[in-house]
Parts: sequence; structure tokens; C-alpha cells
Amino acid sequence: MSNCLKTEKSPYLLQHADNPVDWYAWSDEAFEKANREDKPVFLSIGYATCHWCHVMAHESFEDPEVAELMNDAFVNIKVDREERPDIDNTYMTVCQLLTGQGGWPLTVIMTPDKKPFFAATYIPKESRFNRLGMKELVPRIAAAWNKERQKILHSANRITTGFTQTLDLPDDEQPDETAIRSAFDTLKKRFDPAYGGFSSQPKFPSPHNLLFLLQYSYSFDEEKASEMAEVTLEKMRLGGLYDQIGFGFHRYSTDHKWLLPHFEKMLYDQAMLMMAYTEGWRQTRDPLYKQTVFQIAEYVSEQLTSANGAFYSAEDADSEGEEGKFYVWELEDIKSLLDPEEAELFEKAFNIEPDGNFEDEATGRKTGANVPYLKKRAGQLAEDFDMDEKDFQSRIEKVRLKLKQKRSERIRPELDDKVLTDWNGLMIAALARAGLVFDHDPFVTSAKKAWTFIEDTLIDSDKNLLHRYRDGEAGIPAMADDYAFLIWGLTELFQTTSEPDYLDKALTLNKQFMDRFRDPKRGGFYFTSEESEELLGRQKEIYDGAIPSSNSVAAMNLLRLARLTGRTELDDQADRLFQAFASFLNESPGVATHAMHALIMAVKPSAEIVICGSSDDPNLNTLTLEVARFIKEPFVQQIKTEKNAKTLSKLSPYTKNFPLEDAVAVYICREFSCEQPVYTKEALKELLGS
Repeated sequence: MSNCLKTEKSPYLLQHADNPVDWYAWSDEAFEKANREDKPVFLSIGYATCHWCHVMAHESFEDPEVAELMNDAFVNIKVDREERPDIDNTYMTVCQLLTGQGGWPLTVIMTPDKKPFFAATYIPKESRFNRLGMKELVPRIAAAWNKERQKILHSANRITTGFTQTLDLPDDEQPDETAIRSAFDTLKKRFDPAYGGFSSQPKFPSPHNLLFLLQYSYSFDEEKASEMAEVTLEKMRLGGLYDQIGFGFHRYSTDHKWLLPHFEKMLYDQAMLMMAYTEGWRQTRDPLYKQTVFQIAEYVSEQLTSANGAFYSAEDADSEGEEGKFYVWELEDIKSLLDPEEAELFEKAFNIEPDGNFEDEATGRKTGANVPYLKKRAGQLAEDFDMDEKDFQSRIEKVRLKLKQKRSERIRPELDDKVLTDWNGLMIAALARAGLVFDHDPFVTSAKKAWTFIEDTLIDSDKNLLHRYRDGEAGIPAMADDYAFLIWGLTELFQTTSEPDYLDKALTLNKQFMDRFRDPKRGGFYFTSEESEELLGRQKEIYDGAIPSSNSVAAMNLLRLARLTGRTELDDQADRLFQAFASFLNESPGVATHAMHALIMAVKPSAEIVICGSSDDPNLNTLTLEVARFIKEPFVQQIKTEKNAKTLSKLSPYTKNFPLEDAVAVYICREFSCEQPVYTKEALKELLGS
């Protein structure tokens, strides 16, 4: 026997390649071995930047005694949940059914025919606090497998039946404005007025909630919605959740004040939060939000962007075996690095304390370590220091760069350098939208480069989209998230650049997506295609977790593409999607806010905009920017010029009816009715305001 992970591409699997556990990757070979040797399968699912995955690996999977127990009792399989979200989604649902909770590391024990009979998350090496440890659990399960097989098989069949029932969504009345209002009411009840966010602790950013609230505030004339979003955007940005030294957001806060983060940084969080702060700026013109967008982009460019323009997945929470060590500071470190005046400024502004500014989760004691965070904005802090705001910010920036340079000498957390199509799609969407709103070409260039990489590398010779690239190899058939998020990115790129090729590619991928993932009987989209590996059943997701679900994004994609092209059959598919999930959306709309965001576009006023003019006319960019910055309702826009008119007319036939004139003209259609064109910034502002 031997560990079989050494030839894998996943950084997570490679982290376990030297374990004494005889790991297999998920493969027919592993299950054939389990059948042949009549052993259950021990499935362990995690990801490269998961702190508790590291803890369990160090305690148990690196321990020869535990490894021997596992090798004797099981065929052991390791899965990277980011490489195989289909496997993770399936068995995470099982874990939630059995235990009422989920998370990573995910541990599932199953029969050789993939039917689970035990599920848990982190399992300690030794039993403690009523949590059974690996040294006791493994022998118990081995004994039960040998002596009480029928009980286990009966349990496995019941669990499989229960899982199958979760796939059967009942029909209900189509969700409407009532469901949207209910989603807002749910968030309002959960809202923390002091620190923002929608839970106590741990507290996740959930940017799709904020995007929903910002749109809801306008579409439903509800000031409280924007207030909730703005408080959350501000408090997250000022808190320790945000890396005040090197920028970018950590994954979540372990406390309710956004102070002490779980330190890993995920690409998808950067993308979704960039969108939320961009939209927040559109609604409020708050300079802090704009600064945050540009700083997120700087972090992504510096740490998560490959030489060929693709985006890496994540940075770990741990370095040198300790979570957060790279990011925290002791007061003496700061005093030794900065001159006394600078040290005092940083200490007071960023709340640095001699004994540390947070308590250890396990002991409740302060450790001397500090997470830099702000209690006030720069303008308020400048007043406290009796300084001009610009001077204050200049001095803080000088200090930040010194600390950043010093921090770069530390051992940096490990980079998960695999490239995922779905998360790259989100980043493309975020950069393209921010590039449009802020009129910032470097964002758009980055988005274009990432798409070029995907087109060249993650679409195979048969035009099939793939999920993962690493170390020169692309592989794993794309899943629903890959299609939905990449279509989102291409749609944003088209609206920003007016290059029809992006719309053409979005439509091509959307057709593939519908052909391979759509449920023709009930509507909506499965997470896996018909050609994918058969697990316990094909799931359809609408719950928006850390990121929006594939169906929530697909609903928005369908509505936008329908309005961009005039293809009403895409509207029909969006309607069927909402019908497919009607029962869930009517009962629990607060956990599907991206779907509710899409539903706002379907049932409330929205706008289709065509801007016609010469590509050389500077007024074209002026009026395009005006639309992007001032329109409040959900909208799609396309720019028609002499360069793209012919191609655009094929993809979007209704654009033939909008003439190219000597002056730039903006046409706005709302609720199936089109306004007279406007030609000036003043007239456009008035029309947008109406």
C-alpha cells in the first residue's frame, strides 16, 4: 500500500501526499479496491487554505498510529472541495441532514457503492468534550462494519433515501414582490445595527446580501435597506476583517465586531466584495468605498494574479504552523520599526495595545498580538490628532508602506495557485463592472486577460468548458457554477467594452449550459451535467452561501441576456427557474438574496439602454459613464458604434432600429416602452432621475 496523491494537481491533495495514510484521490480505482477488500470508504473533504483541515491533518493524518487504524479499516479518499464541488455539495448535504451542521474538514464514511452512513466535520485525535476522537471512532466503525453490517446498510439506504427527497422540490405559486419583501424583512430582523452584518458570530461578509439591499432600497423606496448595507460596508472595511496593511478581505470574522478574522483570503470574497463596494459607491459616492475597490484590486493584482493573467484561488490562514502569524503585530515590533511619532500615530489610529487587542479563542486571554483595525474614518481620526485630513492620510500611508515592507520579510501564508473557472468568472465580472463605473481601463484590461486565459486554456478542443487549471494541466468537466459565473463575467465585459465577441461567447456558453444542465421537466439547472459522474443524485442549488448559487446567478444571466438580445425565450427560462424553486423562495427568501435580486429585475421597473455614436466622439464615453454612475433601477446597456453595428445587429437584432447619427444619442426603454433619445449630459441626468 502507498499514498497515491503525489501525482495530483490540487495543492490540497499534495499537502497530504506524504501522510502515512494510504490516500487515494476520488477514482474508480479506490471504490473498486473497497469492493474487492470489502471495506468502507473514509472520505475526507477540505481545501488548501482551511485552518481546521490543517489541524486534523497534523493531529491524525500525520500520526502513524491513527494512519494504521485508518489503513486497516478503510479505503481512504481525499477530495479538494474546490476541485470537486459536486462531490462536496452532495456529501455536505448528507452531513447537514445527519448532524444539522456542516463545514470543513468534512468527514463521511460510506459503503463501497458510495452510500454514506456516518458524517462529521473536524474529528480530534483523542476524544474530548463529548466529541469522539479518531482513535476511538475508527475501531468502533470497523467493528460495526464486520459485526453489524445489516444495520449499517439499512442506515445507509435510509440516508440515501433522505438525500433523494431533498432533490424533490414541490411546486408552489410563483414568487413575487411578497417574497422579495420577505427577504428584506428577514435581513432586517437579523441586522446588527451597531456593527452591521446579519449574525452574531462568526460573521460572514455575504456581499450578495448587500447588493440585494442596495437595489431593494431604490426599487422599493426603502431607506432602511441602504442604511443596513452602508453600515455593514463601513464596519467591515474599518475592522480587522480587512487587511489594513496589505489590503483585501479575510474570509470571515470570528467575533461580531469584525475585529478578529479567520485569516485566509479567498478570491471569491475579493470579487463579490469589489462588486458590493462598487455598487455602494454608485449609490452613495462614499470615497471610502471607491478606495476599497481600488485596494482590493491592488491586492488581487499583487498576490492572486498569475503571469498570464489568470487569478489564483486563495491564500492560507496559517504560516509557520500558526493561524494569522503573518498578519498580527506586537507593540514592540511597531516601536522598533517606526520612529516615535509614527509609532504613536499608528498605535492610536489602529488600536494597538501592549497586551494585544483581541482574546485567544481557546483560552480567552490576550496574547500580546494585535490585529490593526479602525474605529473611525480618516477624517474623524484627523480631527482627533488635530491634523489636516490629507496630511493625516499621507502620514498613515507612509507608515503602512513601512509595515507592509517589514511584513513581506515574514514567511507568507501558502498560496493555493490553482485557477478555477467559476471564481475567475466572478473576478472578471467584478473588474469589468468596476472598470465601467470608475472609468478605469486597467481593471478592464485585467478582466480581458483572465478571459483570454480561460478561452485559451480551459476550453478544450471539443469546445467543452473545464473547471480547473494548475501546473500546466486543465481538467475536470465544468459544473453549473463555472458556466453561470463565467457568463456573468462575459456579460459585464460586453456591457463595459461594447465588444460583441463577449456577448457572442456569453450566448454560446449559455446555450451549452441550458443544453447540459437544464431540468426540462421542472425548470432550473442541475449542478452537474448529464455526462457527469453519478453520485447520490443530481442536485439543484438555489441557497446563496458564501457566494451566490448557480441558479441565482443563472436567473440574472437569463434576464440580462434576454434584454440584451430581445430573445424572449430566455425570459421564459428565467420564469421557469423561479417556478422550479418557488416553494423554497417563498418560504426562505432571506437565504437566496441573489435570486431575490434577480427577481427584482423581473417584476420591478428595469431599463434597457442603447447608446449610439461614433467611437471617436468623446461624448460617447461621457454619456456612457453618466448612465453607469447614475441609473438606479436594474439595467443592461450596449454601445452601438460604426465598428460594431453589423455584428451587434446579428446578436441583438433590435439594435438595427437605433440609428447612428452625428451626435451621440442615448435611448432608454423602461417597462416595454422607449423614451425619446437624449443627446446631452443634462438631459440624460433628468431622464435617469425620472
